[in-house]
Amino acid sequence: MAKPIFLIGFMGSGKSTWGKKIAQALDLPFLDLDQEIVKHIGMTIPEYFQKFGEEKFRALESDFLKRQAETDAIISTGGGTPCYYDNMQWIKDNGLSLYLYHTPKSLWSRLSQSDIKKRPVLQGLSGEKLHDFITTKLQEREPFYEQADIKFEQIHTSLEDILQLIAQHRP
Repeated sequence: MAKPIFLIGFMGSGKSTWGKKIAQALDLPFLDLDQEIVKHIGMTIPEYFQKFGEEKFRALESDFLKRQAETDAIISTGGGTPCYYDNMQWIKDNGLSLYLYHTPKSLWSRLSQSDIKKRPVLQGLSGEKLHDFITTKLQEREPFYEQADIKFEQIHTSLEDILQLIAQHRP
């Protein structure tokens, strides 16, 4: 039985967009971990953060991640998922991981154009403060992201290139 393919990377890196494209190309289901959590908890992630705090969310997120062990699917994780508990090691032990790499400037540009309200850790940030936050947070998270089986710069990589990388790493 094939194992899941996990897309990891900073928020706004394109995990859900690429996940859907890869899933369609490989004729596999696509699962967005954040959307699955939202369905389960009956509220948005920012609402959950506000009501219960980040620590409770991260525990719930880890639990949902580990329910995917036998799932033959393309799974988009939250930006922080690999960075808490033993999640990155678990991802490596139970599937193939793809890191969608972006520079802080690229992420800043993408996130500046997105709906910040949907991203609890970005509340109240814009301009230079947003860029500084992204730079700092990316430096904290990169040691986890860099453990991925495959790393690609999303801006300069085609779907065909990604599918070739997956084929080289997946039995």
